Amino acid sequence: MIGLISATAAGAAARDRLAAVWPDRTRVYDGPVADAVRRAFAECDRLVCFLATGAVVRLLAPLLGDKTSDPGVVCVDEGGRYAVSLLGGHAGGANRLAHEVAEVLGAEPVVTTATDSVGLAGLDTLGLPVEGDVAAVSRALLDGEPVALEAEVRWPLPPLPVAPQGAYTIRVTDRAVAPAERQVLLRPPSLVVGVGASRGVSEDEVLALVEGALREAGLSARSVAELATVDAKAGEPGIVAAAERLGVPLVTYAAEELARVAVPNPSDAPLAAVGTPSVAEAAALRRGGELLVPKRKSAMATCAVVRRPGRGRLAVVGLGPGARDLLTPRARAELRRASVLVGLDQYVDQIRDLLRPGTRVLESGLGAEEERARTAVAEARKGHAVALIGSGDAGVYAMASPALAEAGDDIDVVGVPGVTAALAAGAILGAPLGHDHVSISLSDLHTPWEVIERRVRAAAEADLVVTFYNPRSRGRHWQLPKALGILAEHRAPTTPVGVVRNASRPDESSRLTTLAELDPATVDMMTVVTVGNTATRAIAGRMVTPRGYRWQEEPK
Repeated sequence: MIGLISATAAGAAARDRLAAVWPDRTRVYDGPVADAVRRAFAECDRLVCFLATGAVVRLLAPLLGDKTSDPGVVCVDEGGRYAVSLLGGHAGGANRLAHEVAEVLGAEPVVTTATDSVGLAGLDTLGLPVEGDVAAVSRALLDGEPVALEAEVRWPLPPLPVAPQGAYTIRVTDRAVAPAERQVLLRPPSLVVGVGASRGVSEDEVLALVEGALREAGLSARSVAELATVDAKAGEPGIVAAAERLGVPLVTYAAEELARVAVPNPSDAPLAAVGTPSVAEAAALRRGGELLVPKRKSAMATCAVVRRPGRGRLAVVGLGPGARDLLTPRARAELRRASVLVGLDQYVDQIRDLLRPGTRVLESGLGAEEERARTAVAEARKGHAVALIGSGDAGVYAMASPALAEAGDDIDVVGVPGVTAALAAGAILGAPLGHDHVSISLSDLHTPWEVIERRVRAAAEADLVVTFYNPRSRGRHWQLPKALGILAEHRAPTTPVGVVRNASRPDESSRLTTLAELDPATVDMMTVVTVGNTATRAIAGRMVTPRGYRWQEEPK
């Protein structure tokens, strides 16, 4: 919950704007400001104070405890010009909150945390438990000193400017070791603990068995990702409470699934009780991995521990039509998360300034789509966090299809939508896509012309608005006239046609013409051509297709 505190009418107005936008995330604290701050600090995980930073510092000073538990605090000035991350930038989430508040209020976020200021991924913001000398290793990264990455467990991390060797180290491990001097330990959620139990088992017995197994195997409890068991034990109080104490989810599987998992220590007892010869080992191994701790028993419980290999991550990112403000926040976040970026060289140039230091860029020229797809998947299979970029929406005539054709179920794949060329052009033209529409590429490099022609004819007969991608190039000059001729067999010569070149880019141009008047020679590969249906009209210089086939009134 985010506590909101203000002292003046202007502050209250800005406060109320936030409360209206985030009704489920915020709570307004009224009354004397000092009392409101104290109550909010005790009850909320983040605060936004519409007060001077000096006043907030004085009010907070006696309340501060520890950076890992204190709430994050953002200050907004009286004029609503700045959202200042004052306290708990990383651990308390204040840096991110400052950006969110600034976006709502039209203010400028002010973040002074060193790593954020220079674009480095903070070691305490990677989503992994962290131990050791975070400040010293972070300072070494900032100062450009060599910092080595020792990844005992493969895990997809954001980009870090690391070296093969160095006086400082970042160690990714699920082992129960203490950090050395000038070292940070990152704890990946790589361990799965399978648990079986008799009815009525106590929470303490389950915890003692699990913690003992981890301790004897030299494994860290901070790397446990989940407890796993059979469906029949989903509501067993001792197991449920043990998962809660460990702070991990309880995952359950049907007995039939577990019975199909090969295990080293099957038993007749669970087979008779719940329908599978193994619960602990089978549940831990259900999604693959290395069995580190075979089945162990206590009086009423069993457990086993498996290390799952880190799965690489492939984000297929649509960059939009070109304008920076049409790049979505989610796409920006994925670009900054990726340690490896794969893309067409000209698209890489568009977003190179958004990448974090340490990002490895693999770029290539036109015509290498399949090679880029294979490269991106191969890098993800090595355990990296990869972003594969494409223009517009990466799933529309772009990189998603070849990449997903290469990717198996051994990596995680995330699709990030982008604004397509058809949508960008449509917004410029007016509302040409107001009814059913179709996009057709006229490039026959990958699709035989006979197939393309059949689709154009079907769209013409179905009276669909048609957006043509890749309409014409130096080597392909006859396809667009042919396609327009097919449409002309079913539509009037006066049918509106919109032509947009380089939508959203600095040299954008557009014009509205008709099916009879369009000169194909004025079109190139950077152009999108949208042909209306029989109901599309030109109104006040804009191309408009009604939502239905009857206009409410005749256009004037």
